[in-house]
Amino acid sequence: MQDFLREHSWPVLCSVVLHGVLATALVLMTMMSITRAPTLVQPAAVNAVVVDSQILHAAQRARAAAEAQAAAEARAAADEAKAAAAAKAAEDAKAAEEARVADAAKAADEARAAAAAKRQTEARMAAEAKQAAEAKQAAEAKQAAEAKQADEAKQAAEAKRAAESLARKQREAELRQQLAEEEHLSAVEASPLRDRYVASLRNRIQNAWIKPPSARVGVDCRVEVTQVPGGEVTSARVTQCNGDAAVRQSIENAVYRASPLPDPPDPALFQRNIEIEFKPDE
Repeated sequence: MQDFLREHSWPVLCSVVLHGVLATALVLMTMMSITRAPTLVQPAAVNAVVVDSQILHAAQRARAAAEAQAAAEARAAADEAKAAAAAKAAEDAKAAEEARVADAAKAADEARAAAAAKRQTEARMAAEAKQAAEAKQAAEAKQAAEAKQADEAKQAAEAKRAAESLARKQREAELRQQLAEEEHLSAVEASPLRDRYVASLRNRIQNAWIKPPSARVGVDCRVEVTQVPGGEVTSARVTQCNGDAAVRQSIENAVYRASPLPDPPDPALFQRNIEIEFKPDE
């Protein structure tokens, strides 16, 4: 109401002043009519009454016109007020809609921000979980590798100890066998078997010897013979001899003709390299 009076103060003021003037005129005319009532017998009074009626009608018309104008102005003001109220309501509705849209946009932004923050949190948690899983897997792999390495080292140490023990046992066995062979060889060489074996080799070579014309009585030579198991001769070389070159060559040829040489009565007597004294006249 105060906004309406501020906006339409001038028309309302004019309307109030007009109504005041009309009311004052009516009051004055009424008082004049009462004051002149005793002179009704005079013709002039009749004329005054006629004049006052016209004035009254004019005042009434003016009042009606003023009231109509005031009513029209009031309606216009009411219409303007309605229009202003409608405009204000529309503005309020628009502002409310804009506020609602803004609130909805803000809520959507907040929701998107919250969703983005949630996704970031989930991604961070997933990355941390993946990193933790990879770290755990790496630790387990490292632990497994260390355990495998330790097991392999243990197995290698056990295998080394077993190999060393086996090698030691083999060396001991070989040593015992070597000692036994040496003892056996010493016993065999101390027995008549060696002399009989050397005599059989000498006789075999001498029987294969073809005496050259330059040979004289009392030939005394030494020949080195190399043989392989089975008695096959691989080389023969006279080292000392009192004969000439023909005698030396004939003795070496006799060794090759005597191949294969006789087997020893005991395998311990076999030697790859053996020196035989060649004395065909004894």
